[in-house]
Amino acid sequence: MSRIPSDTATQSDAATPPIRRLGDVPLSVLDLAVVAEGSQPADALRNSTDLVGRAEALGYRRYWVAEHHNMPGIASSAPGVLLAHLAAHSTTIRMGSGGVMLPNHPPLVVAEQFGTLSALHPGRIDLGIGRAPGTDQMTALALRRSPEALSAEDFPQQLLDLLSFFTGRWPDDHPLRHITAVPGLGQQPEVWLLGSSGFSAQLAGYLGLPFSFAHHFSADNTVPALQLYRRSFRPSAVLQHPYAMVAVAVVCADSEERARWLAGPSKLSFARLRSGHPGRLPTPEEAATHRYTPEEELALAGRSAGSVVGDPATVRAGLAELLVRTGADELMVTTMVHGHGDRVRSYELVAEAAGLRSGAEPPSIGGPPRTGQHPVAS
Repeated sequence: MSRIPSDTATQSDAATPPIRRLGDVPLSVLDLAVVAEGSQPADALRNSTDLVGRAEALGYRRYWVAEHHNMPGIASSAPGVLLAHLAAHSTTIRMGSGGVMLPNHPPLVVAEQFGTLSALHPGRIDLGIGRAPGTDQMTALALRRSPEALSAEDFPQQLLDLLSFFTGRWPDDHPLRHITAVPGLGQQPEVWLLGSSGFSAQLAGYLGLPFSFAHHFSADNTVPALQLYRRSFRPSAVLQHPYAMVAVAVVCADSEERARWLAGPSKLSFARLRSGHPGRLPTPEEAATHRYTPEEELALAGRSAGSVVGDPATVRAGLAELLVRTGADELMVTTMVHGHGDRVRSYELVAEAAGLRSGAEPPSIGGPPRTGQHPVAS
């Protein structure tokens, strides 16, 4: 029943993208609803509610929340629920998942949830889809209920089923063709594929979907994955040309010293996560005095390549260089610092450095197909 083409068919003319300049591309926000040491998950959710309004006022295009499970320092375990709340506390900024880990959920449920969001907030909802579990294997087993479901081998078919629940277009012999997602059918959000390797990049290209790459934790793979996406791209009913977004970790402060101080907790948190000891985001004081073990140092190898830390001039130069290197059509900024006020300040400084226009209404990059259409090129 798979409708994935077996080869790249027609390569995109945009395999080599034009050079982008900071100020000419949109900036967006990726929020993990960070739970800082000394606070509770409810505090993290209140901080997200405050930040979404500020991001909208500053001119950011999108506000995405990530799906993670069994992580004490991240409160965004239910993106659909959190997005409904955040969308109700904003008016124009696009809201989305960065992303929903599709193997954790039945495609019908995802279509109904995001169809509901699209019906409530027309023209504002993005559905970013990933194939990783967003957690450890035991927690993934608790989510998926059987060892057989731990494999992501059927992810392409799950994705096609999800798209069909939105469009109503199914193969004649598909066993689910008589099922209607309500809301869902005719309420397709802007669907993205997320990835940190070449698999989702190539699949996004095959299907003619926008692609978002996790540069913040897979920097070595960024350029190869984007090149593969552009080479594989086939025009679709939703997108005529490749559209790539790069997610980057940024900490910006009024001075270099302050920025490095604020970035310390994120570094320590990442080391602990990779070492199998996730926890709440530590304080800058704890991070500054921490002595890293050899295991933690190994876990941190290469991490700095996916982040930009410094004062506004340094961050401006770092983001500009990233655009030149990747040709990204959009950048998504994620900022993990202990204090909410410091996170807000960082986003303010980045917006100013990038020349964002406050109050600009964020357009979609391509409208969803009409009922009966499918985004796969014929």
